[in-house]
Amino acid sequence: MTAAAAMRAQAAPLGGSGPQAALLPDGRLHLHHGPIDLIIGVSGPGDITAAHARAMARFDGLLESLVAELPALRSAARRPLRGTVARAMAAAVAPFRPAFITPMAAVAGAVADAVLAVLPGPGITRAYVNNGGDIALYLTPGAALTSAIAVRPGLPDRVTIAHADPVRGIATSGWRGRSFSLGIADAVTVLAPNAAMADAAATMIANAVDLPGHPGITRRPAHDLQADSDLGHRAVTTGVAPLAPSDIAAALDAGAAFADTLCQRGLIHGAALFLQGATRTIGQNLLAPNAEQPRA
Repeated sequence: MTAAAAMRAQAAPLGGSGPQAALLPDGRLHLHHGPIDLIIGVSGPGDITAAHARAMARFDGLLESLVAELPALRSAARRPLRGTVARAMAAAVAPFRPAFITPMAAVAGAVADAVLAVLPGPGITRAYVNNGGDIALYLTPGAALTSAIAVRPGLPDRVTIAHADPVRGIATSGWRGRSFSLGIADAVTVLAPNAAMADAAATMIANAVDLPGHPGITRRPAHDLQADSDLGHRAVTTGVAPLAPSDIAAALDAGAAFADTLCQRGLIHGAALFLQGATRTIGQNLLAPNAEQPRA
């Protein structure tokens, strides 16, 4: 059985009963292990099966390496880290200190970056790794990729990244997402030099979209919702009542001001902030719709 045929199995174990791999009907590779769920797209005249095999090899053992360093990764204090992905997580969150942030804020993006790094090869012109919406990109000259972003009616629903753009990572965060948020943004999508930085920045910008003390916002300590949360006792958003237009504007303005400082520092290249039908954008040109391209 060839490698491609093996991946066409509904779920093929990579190592023991842990990581699972499957080739989707459209040719993309699906890798899954515990909380990590990757969709991988590779294109070009090169050997895509070999690229998939490299991704599978890199994925095998990746979750275990993170679990081995979990106490340090959940800490806001700087601690020695051994693994490549763990160190990339720490590097991505370092520019945001002394504000509270742990390396876990960059875990999804750092995993995507790590698997993407093994995909390039002769004849591979474009590749991406989508880890639950946090996306790492590889683009050669002439290649581009279009990704869906959070939307409201009347807004562009996608962003197109070309090889000439500095963006190689896209991530989204918000209180309605899969992770806890200290803020009230429905969603914040960030474009950055890599997925780990996009992930960390989206978390921090989403936290900054806030109305402290507003009676229409309900919060609970993170450890009440998830005992081992890296946010500990910090109050995370669990509900946001309909807000007055002035309140929506104030919250978005606060987040946009913070996002603008990150752009000025070169940490990110663009951001779109969404709250109850309203939006703010930073790096407008990057977030404008472009010609249709293959989608992530």
